[in-house]
Amino acid sequence: MLYQAYELTHAAIAPWRAAAKIGQQALSNPLNPAAATFPARATAAALEMFVNATRRYGKPEFGIDSVVVDGRELPVVEEVVHSLPFARLLHFRREGAEGRDDPKVLIVAPMSGHFATLLRGTVEKMLPEHDVYITDWEDARNVPLAAGPFDLDDYIDYVIEFCQVLGAGGERPAVLAVCQPGVPVLAAAAMMAEDEDPCRPSSITLMGSPIDTARNPKQPNELATTRPLSWFEQNVITTVPFPNLGFMRRVYPGFLQLSGFMSMNLDRHVDAHLKQFRHLIRGDGDSAAAHRAFYDEYMAVMDLTAEFYLQTIERVFQKRLLAVGEFMYRDERLVRPEAIVDIALMTVEGEKDDITGLGQTEAAHDLCVNLPDEMRAHYVQETVGHYGVFNGSRWRRFIQPRVRDFIRAHRAMVEDEDAPARVGAAGKAAPSAEEGNVTPFPAAVGAKAD
Repeated sequence: MLYQAYELTHAAIAPWRAAAKIGQQALSNPLNPAAATFPARATAAALEMFVNATRRYGKPEFGIDSVVVDGRELPVVEEVVHSLPFARLLHFRREGAEGRDDPKVLIVAPMSGHFATLLRGTVEKMLPEHDVYITDWEDARNVPLAAGPFDLDDYIDYVIEFCQVLGAGGERPAVLAVCQPGVPVLAAAAMMAEDEDPCRPSSITLMGSPIDTARNPKQPNELATTRPLSWFEQNVITTVPFPNLGFMRRVYPGFLQLSGFMSMNLDRHVDAHLKQFRHLIRGDGDSAAAHRAFYDEYMAVMDLTAEFYLQTIERVFQKRLLAVGEFMYRDERLVRPEAIVDIALMTVEGEKDDITGLGQTEAAHDLCVNLPDEMRAHYVQETVGHYGVFNGSRWRRFIQPRVRDFIRAHRAMVEDEDAPARVGAAGKAAPSAEEGNVTPFPAAVGAKAD
């Protein structure tokens, strides 16, 4: 009944929201002689805040229309190259760049509440020098029950299938996993390596991923481990109501996820909305627009299937099955990261990450025991939190260039036997304290710069 109550409340407020929107537009209309007065501006600001607080936020657009490549601005066209019930493989095709020999990169977006558009900044920075694809996950509320279930093992299947689609042309793709996909991507890579799949990744880059949540646990880790799995099933799982396409599908609804996200930093969100109210009264259009842009993305959330969510809680956070060597694929095949011998591995962490603590992503190196040291790298970016690992100025200035070099060097290793020397040389560069620290193996991993 929880989801139904939410939908009924949303429908009941709709007339009030429409009236508030009309009132806001009337009060702020330049033809209104009172529009410039303080009471009118304050009332219009309050009405806009009400509208934004009660409206439904749809899936945002990537909105990447062009990219500069070698000094030329090229149009970017989004095209779906492969489609499955719960995800589309989306390609950002750069028109006019067909002759470039750029690496194919599969960005695996997290299925943890927000849409893949959360990685817009990640895609934008990768586009000039890579042929970029991304997993565009579907909102479970829009997937008919007839499409069947979707769990953690299905997620692994999707990653494998997308790699096979990209590798069909003869080039092993690079895979970049942001946050939650770290475990299924590492599992998929291990299985493809063991099967000697010709489309296995040439490299995987794990960014802020919970490979071993026992290391430096943070608030989300503690929440997942202090309650039994039955608590989550009883308290956060509900069914999609009519008339949504996913009617009767059991889900962890997006509105509950959003309340959890906001409660982690409630003071910060309250302060941001108070500032927005003041910006609207003062007519500070730039600041108000920046606030809207952020919250249009932040408030847009998707439902997760119950089976995927519950399995992630149990297998990744509570039992840490991959970290302890007991991760079973479909209860019949042990996932063996030690089978990875020719898939380069880079891990990236943020020093101030309050979701995936330092060391949780680095743990992947301990599992891939047969991977040569020259095919590994670990990078800690100082002064950034979880979001800053894949978005923002430090992602653009410090992290992405290292990821780019790692992908290119290990793409070359498939074709060029001299590539390891270049990897080692790149790894030995000494960044400044502001940049953080990247270290090749077997040197100490994750050491802070002086």
